[in-house]
Amino acid sequence: MLLLAFDTASPAITVALHDGNDVLAATDSVDAMRHGELLAPGIQRVLAEAGADRRDLTDVAVGVGPGPYTGLRVGVVTARTLAAALSVALHSVCSLDIIAAAVPAGSPFVVATDARRKEVYWARYDATGARVTGPDVARPDALDHPTAMPAYGRGAKLYADALPYAGGPLDPDARVLAEAVAHDRVREVDPEPMYLRRPDATPPGSVNERPDDRSRHRHRPGRARRDRAPVLRRRRVV
Repeated sequence: MLLLAFDTASPAITVALHDGNDVLAATDSVDAMRHGELLAPGIQRVLAEAGADRRDLTDVAVGVGPGPYTGLRVGVVTARTLAAALSVALHSVCSLDIIAAAVPAGSPFVVATDARRKEVYWARYDATGARVTGPDVARPDALDHPTAMPAYGRGAKLYADALPYAGGPLDPDARVLAEAVAHDRVREVDPEPMYLRRPDATPPGSVNERPDDRSRHRHRPGRARRDRAPVLRRRRVV
């Protein structure tokens, strides 16, 4: 096995290469606005460090969120494209589960990442690390969980006044993702991005405007447009 794993569902762009026994190479960058610029060089870097080529890959693993629209889409589209082009297996994992896989087992806990707009993406896990609630998006002070339950992730740290932040991992780590997939220790999901809400940007005219409203703006053949300049006619000289 030669497994390429990466996640772009958070500000971290994380990539790792695993041979089925151990992580061969890994790289991490934190930049919430440059997922598209940093992912491909990160993939090239771990392959070069391990002395491998894309054609050597047998599997691709990716975190599918939840996360902000643009960054998450970069990772999922890249993973699906690579898997299809190389005809290799694609493994998709909830990004919150990747963080949970790095939390020591022993007691129930919550994972929360930053969803912006003063909200968090979150899920609750039992003492074994299995997800029992979520993923979902909500304000940190409105989560349906016991207040004493420890919380992990960047969202928990950001809103430590509402969530009992317990330290530990902030973002998904591709090393953890690779280990979990290679040793079948994580639940796989459909290879679809978990957006949980609409993107901030929407096409012009798509909000609060019905299709019949838009049709009124179109020019109808055979009828004069109201905004057309008046035609000046010459007077007939008798």
